[in-house]
Amino acid sequence: MNHQLPPSLVANLQNVLAGRRGGGGGGGEEEEDSKKDPNTTQGLASAPSPPSSSAPEKPIVLVTNADGVSSPGLALLVEALVRAGRCGVHVCAPDSSRSTSGHSVTVRETLSVSSTDMDGAAAFEVSGTPVDCVSLALSGALFSWSRPALVVSGINRGSSCGSHVLYSGAVAGAREAFMCGVPSLSISLRWKKDESKESDFKDAVDVCLPLLHAAIRDIEKGVFPKTCLLNIEIPSSPSTNKGFKVCRQSLCKPALSWQAVSANRNPSAGQYMSMHQSLGVQLAQLGRDASAAGAARRITTQRKNVEVESVAASGKPEPKQGVVKKYYRMEMLEKEHEDLDEDLDFKALENGFIAVTPLDFSVYVGSEIQTSASDWLSSALAPCEQ
Repeated sequence: MNHQLPPSLVANLQNVLAGRRGGGGGGGEEEEDSKKDPNTTQGLASAPSPPSSSAPEKPIVLVTNADGVSSPGLALLVEALVRAGRCGVHVCAPDSSRSTSGHSVTVRETLSVSSTDMDGAAAFEVSGTPVDCVSLALSGALFSWSRPALVVSGINRGSSCGSHVLYSGAVAGAREAFMCGVPSLSISLRWKKDESKESDFKDAVDVCLPLLHAAIRDIEKGVFPKTCLLNIEIPSSPSTNKGFKVCRQSLCKPALSWQAVSANRNPSAGQYMSMHQSLGVQLAQLGRDASAAGAARRITTQRKNVEVESVAASGKPEPKQGVVKKYYRMEMLEKEHEDLDEDLDFKALENGFIAVTPLDFSVYVGSEIQTSASDWLSSALAPCEQ
């Protein structure tokens, strides 16, 4: 049975439907055809235009830290920057914690660099210090660019106020960027034992993210400070902070606590191959071991064990009689400071403020210091000249 409708009825129905959709009666078939035909002007007008090739690229932000690439502070910060979409995010961070490495660099050793997964960011982990990571990233050898708009080191666990900046790998990463002429920030979260928790890092990201966006904006405008890096210290309860406060760096020194450690917890380093030995040294050692094994196999079975033991010990001097070896472990303890100026970084942090401390890298020595050193040198050398 034929269920097709008469052509005239179909045409009338199409006209009625077109009139209801377009608010008019005529031209229904032409309107339908124009929508179906991709070559018509109306069809092209409704299609989204392709992105312009001349659109400005997003500024690049390089993120590093001292706690290691897998630390929650770095991961949450990168996630927030990517989600905001205001910059291109690149990561180059140590593969493990280097929190007290200071401004140390790795020389005469080969560093390993591995890509790592971070949604929305190009990320690498490096078997080096924070300074190594920043230097490598800025060299152009790792990324296609050599100068990001901003370098952020953080968010790191534990404050870097006062003399902590000399030990801090976090501050050192930002300092290396500043020395290379790149604007930089170091961000740390004050950590209190038995009080702080991992979720505090998320709150720390929330409170400092507006400042990072402002920094990116002002760098593009050319009004971001160029004569210093900013060390940002977030209190242990980020969500209840009292606001940002520009501070002066204090001279407070952390308490360095040394504890003796049992020798059986620290086997001789000579029994193991150092994880930082170069590949060449490792191959040379393997070659010597192989030669020794070959020589041992050529002797009689009766003397085999003796010879192998002798070869294994060759090149290692016998320990001197009477030499005492001890092992110690150092821990940095934060001290309470009650008599500090309210405008110093430590005091502001203790009072619940987000301390923002400008730091510079100046080799300039004031005239008074120069005169004092000159007077001492003249006095010290006077007896030698008589």
